[in-house]
Amino acid sequence: MEAFVVENLPSFLKPIEENWQPADLLPDSRPETFFDEVKQLRERARELSYDLLAVLIGDTITEEALPNYETWFMGLKDLSKAPAGGWMQWVRGWTAEENRHGDALNRYLYLTGRVNMKQFEISTQYLIADGFDLQTANDPYRSFVYTSFQELATNISHRRVGVLARKAGDDLLSKMCGMIAGDETRHARVYKTFVSKIFEVDPSEMMLAFEDMMRKKIVMPAHYMRELGVDLGKTFGHFTDAAQRLGVYTSHDYTDILESLIKEWKIEAITGLNDAAERARDYLLALPTRFRRVADRATTPSLEYRFKWID
Repeated sequence: MEAFVVENLPSFLKPIEENWQPADLLPDSRPETFFDEVKQLRERARELSYDLLAVLIGDTITEEALPNYETWFMGLKDLSKAPAGGWMQWVRGWTAEENRHGDALNRYLYLTGRVNMKQFEISTQYLIADGFDLQTANDPYRSFVYTSFQELATNISHRRVGVLARKAGDDLLSKMCGMIAGDETRHARVYKTFVSKIFEVDPSEMMLAFEDMMRKKIVMPAHYMRELGVDLGKTFGHFTDAAQRLGVYTSHDYTDILESLIKEWKIEAITGLNDAAERARDYLLALPTRFRRVADRATTPSLEYRFKWID
């Protein structure tokens, strides 16, 4: 695994000097035109719907909890922690790329004048302090299933927020979300490649890990999201309700991602499985149909919630 990661790092990560930075997308504070540009940004941001702004804030809080994700990666078992090793180079590079996402969105939200930044920051600190439970037991196989799924889900969310922002007339926000979604697509490709390589050398255990994660269900890393005076995780429920109302991320998307991973990893064609792994495969192949039936019966949440983040 180490040698594979080292060999492929140039395709996994973009050179820093070629990467986009938040300053490329936001008003430059040095010229005298800065205040005019901020005024225009605020005028555009006024056209964002309440739910869209709430989802954007929730996405930003999720991105800002980056210290949790790096800590989790550092705790995965059976992976070399040598600073110059492939895994550690990937973790540092991935973290450096992801760090730009929260920076860009945070600055945008501040400049809009529509967000109670103290309440936003309180929710961010809560999320970092509360952590998460992804149910991977620090196992790399399960963790790479999780990250493959989660990066694809994050891509969908950012991309659709960008589409809605463009419809509302905010091309700057749309471009920002598109740039972030592009990073998430590339990161998902890396984790999916890790799983594909594991299937080549340890197919039965990888299949069992995939089954285990889908039986547990993939939870988003911000599932403990809360606001001041609100119980652990309750704000996350309201956030996901808003996302479903907008069509930013739905149960149909969850099923689509599962189907795409089954196809990507060629689950139906994998050979060399033991009996338990064969049963796991049967379970996985039947799962999208089951999930699709549930998704078809699901209703869109109608009760709007007033977040403390938005005055």
